Amino acid sequence: MEFNDFIKEKKTINLAKANVDALKYLLLFMVLFAVPFYLIWGFKIPKIDGENLILKALTPLFALLVGIIIHELIHGFFFALYASKGMKSIKFGILWKTLTPYCHCKEPLKIKHYIIALLAPLLILGIIPAVFSLMTGNLFLLILGIIFSATAAGDIMIYFLIKKENPEDYVQDHPSEAGYYIFRKKESEE
Repeated sequence: MEFNDFIKEKKTINLAKANVDALKYLLLFMVLFAVPFYLIWGFKIPKIDGENLILKALTPLFALLVGIIIHELIHGFFFALYASKGMKSIKFGILWKTLTPYCHCKEPLKIKHYIIALLAPLLILGIIPAVFSLMTGNLFLLILGIIFSATAAGDIMIYFLIKKENPEDYVQDHPSEAGYYIFRKKESEE
């Protein structure tokens, strides 16, 4: 698609601020999910015996690292779903300056599709496990749900930037910063 009849504007977020905001979102999601969990199920802190202590300590770290990879793969899956070139339009990497992994879609998408791809990891890895933990009393799912909701802070910040735009306009991921280019249709001059 040609974008000659569109106005292009750059919109980015500050990743350092996003990392700080992640702590605020962590507190928010703790209140949203941990408080009801406690009221329904209480907290039973598991006993920690000395056996396999290192393995038990590394398991949550491993789950976090795997979850971060899955988070980016979910973005990639949904970007590819709406991109005309599919997975050929998707690039994965790490912004080393802020140690932030990313998934980048190299072609413009309709805003409504971009928002789905943007928020899918929050829903799939964060909200759904947290809600499921409320139904089952599973503390591990609660913790994962809260953490992966908070790790979507940058996605949430971008959502709040883009939600006011026309969902039929187009957006393209910025290739090297956390943000995007918005393509708005030029008003016809009559």
